[in-house]
Amino acid sequence: MKNKNHQIFLFVVTAVFFFSCNENEVKESSIGESIKIISQSNGPVLGYSLGSEVSILDEKGLKFKDLNKNGKLDKYEDWRLSTDERAKDLASKMSVEQIAGMMLYSSHQSIPAAAGGFGAGTYEGKPFPESGLPASVLSDQQKKFLSEDNLRHVLITRVESPEIAAIWNNNAQEFVEGLGLGIPANNSSDPRHGPVASTEYNAGSGGNISMWPESLGLAATFDPSLVQRFGEVGSIEYRALGLTTALSPQIDLGTEPRWNRLKGTFGEDPNLSADMARAYVDGFQSSDISNELANGWGFQSVNAMVKHWPGGGPEEGGRDAHFAYGKFAVYPGDNFKDHLIPFTEGAFKLKGRTKYASAVMPYYTISYEQDVKDKDNVANAYNKYLIHDLLREKYGYEGVVCTDWGVTGNEGPKPEIFMGKPWGMEDKTIAERHYRVLMAGADQFGGNNDIRPVLEAYQMGAIEHGEEWMRARFEQSAVRLLRNIFQTGLFENPYLDPKLTKETVGNPVFMDEGYQAQLKSIVLLKNKENILPLAQKSKVYIPKKFIPSTTNWWGVKSEEKWVDAINLEIAKKYFDLAETPEEADYALVFVSNPESGTGYDPEDREKGGNGYVPISLQYGPYKAEFSREQSIAAGDPIIAPDVTNRSYKNKSITAANFKELQLIQETTKSMKGKPVISVINASNPMIFHEFEREVNGILLHFGVQDQAILDILIGKSEPSALLPIQMPANMKIVEEQFEDVPHDMECHKDEQGNSYDFAYGLNWSGVIEDERTKKYKK
Repeated sequence: MKNKNHQIFLFVVTAVFFFSCNENEVKESSIGESIKIISQSNGPVLGYSLGSEVSILDEKGLKFKDLNKNGKLDKYEDWRLSTDERAKDLASKMSVEQIAGMMLYSSHQSIPAAAGGFGAGTYEGKPFPESGLPASVLSDQQKKFLSEDNLRHVLITRVESPEIAAIWNNNAQEFVEGLGLGIPANNSSDPRHGPVASTEYNAGSGGNISMWPESLGLAATFDPSLVQRFGEVGSIEYRALGLTTALSPQIDLGTEPRWNRLKGTFGEDPNLSADMARAYVDGFQSSDISNELANGWGFQSVNAMVKHWPGGGPEEGGRDAHFAYGKFAVYPGDNFKDHLIPFTEGAFKLKGRTKYASAVMPYYTISYEQDVKDKDNVANAYNKYLIHDLLREKYGYEGVVCTDWGVTGNEGPKPEIFMGKPWGMEDKTIAERHYRVLMAGADQFGGNNDIRPVLEAYQMGAIEHGEEWMRARFEQSAVRLLRNIFQTGLFENPYLDPKLTKETVGNPVFMDEGYQAQLKSIVLLKNKENILPLAQKSKVYIPKKFIPSTTNWWGVKSEEKWVDAINLEIAKKYFDLAETPEEADYALVFVSNPESGTGYDPEDREKGGNGYVPISLQYGPYKAEFSREQSIAAGDPIIAPDVTNRSYKNKSITAANFKELQLIQETTKSMKGKPVISVINASNPMIFHEFEREVNGILLHFGVQDQAILDILIGKSEPSALLPIQMPANMKIVEEQFEDVPHDMECHKDEQGNSYDFAYGLNWSGVIEDERTKKYKK
């Protein structure tokens, strides 16, 4: 259960209902000048804005909000009724336009909006820096999509501070409370608890939000109870920020080692991933008894949108479906079933009372040749077999299905351009794509602020099936969408106290819990002659780290540079830092796993090739001699109709950060036999044979604060993490493994005879063998 000492953010919000004969004791308070809070002993706390013209109704001494301002208590306003009763009543009252707006999920919104580029917005017609307005006000674009497009699901990205986020939330909720039926905004976020490496941990300090390991790091703990606790803390901080939906967890199986989103998964094992998914969702969705409304849901709950159905991990060649060159997921091992396990046995079978994850997001991919009914190779959100027949009918899923962002948009003029992702539906109109999504069984359109194509889709359905049928289809989705707003208590009180938000988000207790989790996520792979732990204040040489030049998703190229490998001011508290290898007793070389791109090179295409190149997991030059002669899948009717084979056989590539391998080798040489320890920040598996024998120790992590690594190095904490993914012996093994099959690679064996296999890790005593390895090791 969630620790009651951590409930400080809930200010006056409590969900303990005393349905008794006692007189309802009512108290009033305020947040700022316009928000009124009504606490009642026999019912939930109510929050409303004076500016919205919502009034309070009295029913035998109990208090209710008159959201539609009709002077009477409607079913959807009656908190005594079940969530389903309320949702069905409200859906029946909504116009087609209002339901269409509920089906929209906004594009990424930063607070305040950027002045230009991605996420740009204006304030009274001016960029934010020129407007003179506070960061917490609504942008012009936000006011439009909330009022004209009836949008109620907002994706929040960057926020200036927790307090600003809370005030923005209040402004947004005041705005929508005064519109139509008074439906509150369901604000959401992608994962936002990742650690900032160079930040110092201090037991008495807080931060903008608590910092926990990335998902792959959480998986490395092999501890579902820790992941559940993360979900509990995360939900408390999310609610304090005004967030009631988490666009997480990502529970794709990481069976393809080259996929660049593998770091966001719980690794390659179906059973571990299912246990972690269940724990994560239970933690986020369950309210403790003091905050519960009904069935585990309440003022402490955050809807979990698990992604990506039916598993986006088996990308051919490791390419990613955010781009046309990576649109296909393939199943050469005929192993579609394993990719469903984290959903069907994890996120859909919770131990907690909320029962199942309240929302699901299909991935961009075409799950190639997995539609055994209609043989339809279209992206998952368009595929009726995958959504209706499999997810809805076979597995009985009744939650929200929301497309990934930009599925219905038009693709770019070249495969590498970041635009829409309508895979399999490239030659259809935007409205036709919306209609196809609805007919497949989905409810919501990620990244679309515009109501018009949804209304066009409604008209298509009315023509094909009749007005009555299409209205019922819209109401079906509306009930699912409204359910997630009702069950989190937003209809009763969507408002926050910014002062208490500041006290809650990133408070010292949460920061410490996150830091302890980081320590448990660091894997010790090699400890030759027990060189670790090092004595504190040892004389240590730390060479600078190389940052390669890369091109981001928007085509912007960065410059290569050398930077301090870690925060040296923190490192000085642990070691005596040497200026040169000659002065040092030990060297610590901080590197990242090899980075060789995304599997597509426009220059290859311009030179007459098909554009496809290898993704390598080694630093040094690699020639793809063992890749497929013919790709399993290919085809784009718009921008590359001539490419029917995506093979990259016999093409060569070198990792952009090849200099990091050279750094390890040069440091080893310059240390002249003195010990070298390599510390690797990994986001994918990697090839170790290039350097493993040259170093005495290897620590591997998936994103932690520098200080956590230093605490392990000096033995302040003992390593306990295990590999959640295999480390392949060579690139031939990588090319010949199946994208859809876990645990199918021969693994690297180091000079001490240890195999870097799934569930392998060392502590100070040697190879870890415990209850975790007994349960999960293959």
